[in-house]
Amino acid sequence: MRTITLLRYLSEPELHEQITQVTNRNEAFHGFADWLMFGGKPIGHNDPDHQEKVVKFNKLIANCVIYSTACDITDAANDVAAEGQSVDLDDLATVSPYITNTVRRFGNWTLNLTPPDQAPATRLDLEPRVLFAPKT
Repeated sequence: MRTITLLRYLSEPELHEQITQVTNRNEAFHGFADWLMFGGKPIGHNDPDHQEKVVKFNKLIANCVIYSTACDITDAANDVAAEGQSVDLDDLATVSPYITNTVRRFGNWTLNLTPPDQAPATRLDLEPRVLFAPKT
């Protein structure tokens, strides 16, 4: 069976092209999902149930981000069309939903450099009467 498939792959350019396209799409998705993975690639547990949850959650997050990006691309194309310009479908087909430069994986962080109104409490009372006080 493998020999027949290999011979078809080598002799039929359409099949070769189709398999290459599907493989590239799959690799692009997995590369995007790996980029989204928090904490790097290693799952860190030997528990198969935990590993399965991590992989499924990562794929869910990747699909949600891809869906959001596809909606943004659709909105942008509709805005261009609403302005009276034509949208070339061939150009639109080259836009990838795996855009990473607009995704903030860790949220929006704002750096506020204005000093607080009051000084923060920095003294920690380490006296035994406080540490070992009876609970009430």
